[in-house]
Amino acid sequence: MLENIQFANPQCFWLLLLLPLAIIWYILKRKKAAAPLKISTTQGFKTHASLLPKLKPVLFVFRLLAIALLITAMARPQTLDVTSRTSMTRGIDIVMALDFSSSMLAKDLKPNRLTALKEVVAEFIKNRPNDRIGLVAYAGESYTPIPVTSDKPLVLNTLKSLDFETLRDGTAIGMGLATAVNRLKDSKAESKVIILLTDGVNNTGVIEPLTATELAKEYGIKTYTIGLGTNGMAMTPIAYNPDGSFRYGMQKVEIDEKLLQDIARETGGRYFRATDNKKLEEIYEEINQLETTEIEEFKYYNYDEKFRPLVILAGALLFLELLLRYTVFRSFV
Repeated sequence: MLENIQFANPQCFWLLLLLPLAIIWYILKRKKAAAPLKISTTQGFKTHASLLPKLKPVLFVFRLLAIALLITAMARPQTLDVTSRTSMTRGIDIVMALDFSSSMLAKDLKPNRLTALKEVVAEFIKNRPNDRIGLVAYAGESYTPIPVTSDKPLVLNTLKSLDFETLRDGTAIGMGLATAVNRLKDSKAESKVIILLTDGVNNTGVIEPLTATELAKEYGIKTYTIGLGTNGMAMTPIAYNPDGSFRYGMQKVEIDEKLLQDIARETGGRYFRATDNKKLEEIYEEINQLETTEIEEFKYYNYDEKFRPLVILAGALLFLELLLRYTVFRSFV
């Protein structure tokens, strides 16, 4: 309990240096208080020894203790209880529009693009505890498997369950971006962000990417774009085997980087290119740093003053000294 005590005016303890001076003064005064008397014999003065004269210094001890207690009270001993409350002053709503076309099974990332992406996105979600996050999946069409929510376990479980077979094959970048904009346009958050990832070129969909870009600009939604895939050739699904599995072959990686750059520039975001697993991780880490959530922390300090018992005890000691001085020790002072 004592380790929680602090003093508001610790400089008052310098006054304790006066106590040794008071003790020295008392000793000197006590020696001078008794006048010498020379007589031939003390036989006629013999009487029973009394204990009271020997106890007389107790009065001075009481006074010293009272002074020490008053000095300690002046130093204001107190305990401090600190409580804090955090307030999110700049919340961010984020929608991640992810390409789930069959080309995301290409093996230029390990074990493939889709699995690598899921792992990195899951880590990104875990690192955004104070933001709301939603998912948009697109290929030849797009849909919202989960809208923006603060329920991170639900988002993570939904991401884990998504697969390329959910949607008709193709790459509808415009549809994916437009769906993400639709998820955020009514958001009340001060900052709204889309992270759009693709590994190809826009080849289907009823909404053009630039039209979706204009919508994002109109609603003040910043868009980060990511092109996923190595430079050159990659082992990519090219056909189905008789058993329904994919047949792989080397194909040239084609990403419409100009389109992705235009989308990012027009909406105030940035374009990134991920050519391997490490680069993909670095990109999401950089976006995590770029889009920070400001947290305002309020601290409340509750001081509990502890000087009152000391003052009461000092007063009791002074009263006891006076009482004894004018009663029990009256004839000896």
